[in-house]
Amino acid sequence: MDLDVLNLFAIAMGTLAVPILLFMASFMLWPSSLIKVYYWYWRRTLGLQVCYAECGGYRFCYSYRGKPGFRPSILMLHDFSAHKDTWLSMVKYLPKHLHLLCVDMPGHEGTTRTNVEDYSIQGQVKRIRQFVETVHLNRKPFHLVGMSMGGNVAGVYAACYPSDLCSMTLICPAGLRYPCKTKFDDQMHELEISEYTLSIPLIPSTPEEMEDMLKLCSHVRFRVPQQVWDIWGVF
Repeated sequence: MDLDVLNLFAIAMGTLAVPILLFMASFMLWPSSLIKVYYWYWRRTLGLQVCYAECGGYRFCYSYRGKPGFRPSILMLHDFSAHKDTWLSMVKYLPKHLHLLCVDMPGHEGTTRTNVEDYSIQGQVKRIRQFVETVHLNRKPFHLVGMSMGGNVAGVYAACYPSDLCSMTLICPAGLRYPCKTKFDDQMHELEISEYTLSIPLIPSTPEEMEDMLKLCSHVRFRVPQQVWDIWGVF
């Protein structure tokens, strides 16, 4: 009897060993694949679909749920270096009958990366307006939500195209003036004066530049695991 139990235990462990080894191999060699599967599953659970909108050779990537109806549609703009799936933790609390759109901001994840002008606040506003027109979101006033950098873009968008909106939510919008200046503020001011001819530290293209950006943006010094760099390299 004890031998039968031991055999069953060995079989169970052997069965579990395969998925465990696959998980460990993915974590060590292809960490980005786990993140993508995680977001795919979460979007599927919440009923969100990923779609692309093409306009004049420029491609927008966004996720959406529901259809336009009596209530205003909701467009959500994420923060710097994030992506449309940033909103998943909030979307799960919103009624499923609402028409939601979460777009990748210019140069982020699935949306086209182009020239420097597109990454300024005004440039992003123009691109978001282009997206709104492409998906016909402005057929009636909609609600705009922006967080951090997205909040800055949302605020300027509201000033430029007030007739597009019925209301707006800003979450920690960037662009506010603070009384004490930092090295980050000085470098951004120099960049603005140069009319963006200098290298832009907030748009890294290598892991080394990404590390420099983190040092510039954060007062806390920490070591980033290699798996994080591998994941960042994919996006």
